[in-house]
Amino acid sequence: MVIQHTDASSTPLRALLGAAARVGRGIRWYMTTLMGDTAYATYVAHHRRHHPDEDPMTERQFWRQRMDDQDRNPGARCC
Repeated sequence: MVIQHTDASSTPLRALLGAAARVGRGIRWYMTTLMGDTAYATYVAHHRRHHPDEDPMTERQFWRQRMDDQDRNPGARCC
């Protein structure tokens, strides 16, 4: 017979640390998405799904086109 002892205070602490970790991952995801860090990966995934017979732009070409598009259509950006 194996008796397991659990510290009652460790369970709420683990739950709190788990929740803090989830919040941290959510904030990181939001910031990287907001800043456009995932834009190229999103583009490549879309391109492979919808145009599997064509090669996607290189990352350099993608960012150049994105910056050119933003310069032509500034919209509501701050800078």
